[in-house]
Amino acid sequence: MKNKAVILGSNYFIALSILRSLGPKNIHCVALDHSKKGSYAFLSKYVSESYICPHYKNEENEFLTFLIDYSKKQDVKPLLFPCADNYVEFIDAHLDELRDYYLIPQTQKGLYTEVMNKDTLFDLAVKHGVRVPESIRSNDPDLVQKVNTTVGYPCIVKPVDSPAFTKAFRVKSFYINNELELLDGLKKAKDANVEVIVQRIIPGFDDHMYTYDAYMNQNSDVTHWVTCNKFRQYPINFGASSFTIQKYVEELHTIGAPFFKAMGYKGFAEIEFKKDAKTGEFYLIEINVRTTTLNSMLAKAGVNFPYVQYMELTGQELEPYAVKQDTNIAFWFEYEDILAIKAYIKTKQLKLKDILPTFRRPIVCAVFDLHDIKPFFGMLGMIFGRFTKKLKRMIGL
Repeated sequence: MKNKAVILGSNYFIALSILRSLGPKNIHCVALDHSKKGSYAFLSKYVSESYICPHYKNEENEFLTFLIDYSKKQDVKPLLFPCADNYVEFIDAHLDELRDYYLIPQTQKGLYTEVMNKDTLFDLAVKHGVRVPESIRSNDPDLVQKVNTTVGYPCIVKPVDSPAFTKAFRVKSFYINNELELLDGLKKAKDANVEVIVQRIIPGFDDHMYTYDAYMNQNSDVTHWVTCNKFRQYPINFGASSFTIQKYVEELHTIGAPFFKAMGYKGFAEIEFKKDAKTGEFYLIEINVRTTTLNSMLAKAGVNFPYVQYMELTGQELEPYAVKQDTNIAFWFEYEDILAIKAYIKTKQLKLKDILPTFRRPIVCAVFDLHDIKPFFGMLGMIFGRFTKKLKRMIGL
């Protein structure tokens, strides 16, 4: 395996999942991050090289130069694997330049951003006949009236650009109960210069969330896919997966595959759906275009998405495959799921008797792995550091 895999962002377990997907295949893995602090993926035994690089936004030109200079030193083009939306946006902005030095599945500049952007994604979905929750743009002059008549309460205020919103507020969306909260949420977003939309909440608990994970080849045909069912997420109700099982749902492929084909999408993507508890219909909520948080579990279930991408882009395309049965395998993000369970119980949405049975199945942990244990202790050290810092603030030190 001559082509190296360059992994952008090492301060979260997504990078770790890519390392554990490619490293055992004897693929040379290069881990990058703009800071060593919290970058526990650097500790993985599958890291062949690691570098502290310029910041993707604050030092954008320097980061681009860094990547180009690194590639120039290689015998063959490396592959790029972004582990966060910010890195995807960077790649999309410099796609034409980066494709001269790296193997990247997407060829259409701007499509990554168009799919990530909630506003343009809504338009794409409507155009191609994919069901989405009713949404109203924040600049609509009749927004309040339309929320009352079309969306209703409760609803959510969610970002057009997720990274900017999350950075400003540390949450993925605002839960809105009434008009006063709506106006307050819109003001906060405006003050932070973050564009938002107001969206109807599809009925159903967190276990009505599903994912369609797929890889599209250079013809935009789905070659590999898996479907999953979320059980818990953090923050609860509107967060990222903390406990998810693989579950076969053919209908998600029926919706997702033609949509990706129509867009001309290439490479990996994950559609998040919500199943309406009243009608049973699936609604597209968002699309993740960076490697999924579920990556390690999906590999154990039968599809190693980073390896699928590596093999296709290096001219060694694998046979198409889909997981068309329930494997009962679960993904578990240890740290955040403990926080989620605490919140579910506190808000009386779940009881301990509802939670304990979910662990009676094969589980793939996000960080803990006996065969690659150092990142787990690195994460524990990071958590302990946060706790110590918080404790010092509480006692006035």
